[in-house]
Amino acid sequence: MALLKVLLLLGLGISVNSGVSLQKRIIGGQNCHVNERLYHVRLESHNGTHMTRCGGSLIRPEWILTSSHCYNSEPGWTNTAFLKVHPRTVIQYHQVIRDPPVISYPGHDIILLKLQTPARDVPIVRLPDCRRRLHIGDIVQLAGEGATTTGPNNQRLPIIALPAQLQCVDIIVAKVSVLMPAYGRVFYASAPNKDICYEDVGGAAVHNGMIYGVISFGGPDACQRPVAIMDVCEYKDWIRRRAGFL
Repeated sequence: MALLKVLLLLGLGISVNSGVSLQKRIIGGQNCHVNERLYHVRLESHNGTHMTRCGGSLIRPEWILTSSHCYNSEPGWTNTAFLKVHPRTVIQYHQVIRDPPVISYPGHDIILLKLQTPARDVPIVRLPDCRRRLHIGDIVQLAGEGATTTGPNNQRLPIIALPAQLQCVDIIVAKVSVLMPAYGRVFYASAPNKDICYEDVGGAAVHNGMIYGVISFGGPDACQRPVAIMDVCEYKDWIRRRAGFL
């Protein structure tokens, strides 16, 4: 799976190069177990000629938690949520995300998207127990779908086909509670020969079966910099309030 480049580059469609082979999905990962990540949502934005893809997580039957970069509010773009994408043996279905209601945290890379029809038959992921915050050395599991090939000089190719399976990878928390301008409060995670790619953005970082993070972005070269992940504990009260937990 091709490595995630800085999200701004992705949004602008700028090609990037790397000396590392990107003929993989999530680097160092494996097929997710059929009984995990049932709440994973595929988000696609398209305008008839261009399309971007992200991950997301169903946290309530009508609410998806994802990265702000995964929703395109420009005129002419349609945003669609695909549910039951894992395992592939179940029947998928999709809903167009209508605007409103879409709720973003101003200036931070985290957003709530509301389904028009609640998905009562899809499992949800639990919000974190923030009495026990993540520490350096903790293991989180990331997951996603992404491109499997690259062009000359590892140039990013248009999305052609989805991988056969949702990919999962365990990765180690390297830094916690970092405030990044224009992104928000993040933690960083990395592991030797393990990384993420473009279409993994917005997916969940899971610890003890709970969503502790939302994938935001990675570095410009494969396995050279930790992945930045939005710290859900920093936004939990906002999520609960806006998504009707309270």
